[in-house]
Order: sequence, then C-alpha cells, then structure tokens
Amino acid sequence: MSTISIEGMEFYAYHGHFAEEQLIGTWFIVDLFLTTDTSVAEKSDNLHDTVNYMEVYQLVKREMETSSKLLEHVGRRILEAVRQHFPTVEHAHIKVRKMNPPLGGKMDFVSLTLET
Repeated sequence: MSTISIEGMEFYAYHGHFAEEQLIGTWFIVDLFLTTDTSVAEKSDNLHDTVNYMEVYQLVKREMETSSKLLEHVGRRILEAVRQHFPTVEHAHIKVRKMNPPLGGKMDFVSLTLET
C-alpha cells in the first residue's frame, strides 16, 4: 500500500454558515491523503495504473466550487466523490482549513479532518 498526498490545495470559496461568508467568501486550504495499491504502477511506469493527481485535483476543485454551510459537508462530499471516481482508493483522509474565519478574534484558521 502507498499513500498519495496532494497537500496545500488553495481555493477561494463561499462556504460558511453566515450569509456574509457565502457572499464574500474566503480562502480554504485542502490536504488530501489517499491510500491505494501502487504496485502495478511501480513496475509499469504508466499513469493509468495509479491515481491521477490532476483528476483528483479537478474533482476537489469542482466540489469546492459548490457552496456548503459547513466544512463537514464539503469535506464529506469530497471524500465521497474521491471514493466514487477512484475505486482503487482504499482509505482517504482530508483536512479542510478555513483561513481567517469570522470568529471575532485573530487566528490563522479553523479546520476539519475526516476519513473514510
């Protein structure tokens, strides 16, 4: 088994409970870790024998473009889309960070971590 990671994906999106968040938006950073068998690709050197990073990124981007009120919702949507489009992925782990959340004080981010 191997872990393929795509870390630090940045998106400007409109996720949030408050109307202002859905109107103004903010930056989000997504880290995704996928556990899969890469033994065939290790020998074949063929992209079709592994998980295509570009396709994963496009999938995450598409899900980030759909507004959600909660990080829990967008995170679960991403994990479900990954598992549906990449059946060879046996385990997925995601961290979604919301930069500069409107909580009334200074902080770098809030985050959610989910697994399948």
